[in-house]
Amino acid sequence: MLSTREVKESGTTATYPDLKDKTIVITGGSRGIGASTALAFAANGASIVIVGRDQVAIDGIVEAVNSLGTKAIGVAADCTNAHDLISLKEVVEGEYGSLDILVTFAGGNGMPVGTASETAAHWREVVESELTSTFLTVSTFLPDMLARHSGVIVTMASAAARQAAKSSAAYAAAKAGVIAFSRHLAGEYAHEGIRVNCIAPSAIETERMRSWVPEEQRHALAEAFPLGRLGQPEDVAAATIFLASSASSWITGATLDVSGGKVML
Repeated sequence: MLSTREVKESGTTATYPDLKDKTIVITGGSRGIGASTALAFAANGASIVIVGRDQVAIDGIVEAVNSLGTKAIGVAADCTNAHDLISLKEVVEGEYGSLDILVTFAGGNGMPVGTASETAAHWREVVESELTSTFLTVSTFLPDMLARHSGVIVTMASAAARQAAKSSAAYAAAKAGVIAFSRHLAGEYAHEGIRVNCIAPSAIETERMRSWVPEEQRHALAEAFPLGRLGQPEDVAAATIFLASSASSWITGATLDVSGGKVML
């Protein structure tokens, strides 16, 4: 569970009045980038549906969002499972009627695996968790957006899809697929009033990174970035709420690199 200090620090300084009272579904929302993004939306007065696999972690973020004075509910779901997503949709409809903004951040299966050591089973697992989960989540909520001729979708790719990195080839290919899927979706449904954009973060200092990478190595990694530091979950959250807001109303089909300048190298 987040402390009061962490809740305040995870909030955003940017204010987008049009986000107030919007309904946001965030998959992968119980930890790390997704949790910070939920708090950023909450700071703008949105109602949040937190989706993840760990009910305890979900409950902690729901409590943190509610402490900011807005409404949140949590739903445990596996975004590679179509039945779970149908159940999620039923909960959203029962609680809010419909959603306005869909943020598909479930995934994060990017641990390094040499291609010569890659197995078919691991390849399929990564593609399912990173790409198929995005497709299934979008396809669950897209029909309602089309019926209303309105909606915003923000997907999650990675800098690994933009340039060679140390993550697995499966992860790079899956995240490149998310970029292509997002661009295709944006072109297909722009005339229906639906905007689709993609976030591509590089090294973000989440709790998971801190548990896996010693502090000395994190400092060395930070020096590889032109801006001289690792990214923080709040950096991705700030970019996400911009793309979700009307401040980006003439942006669709874009991929925004949140990478400290490294993608330009």
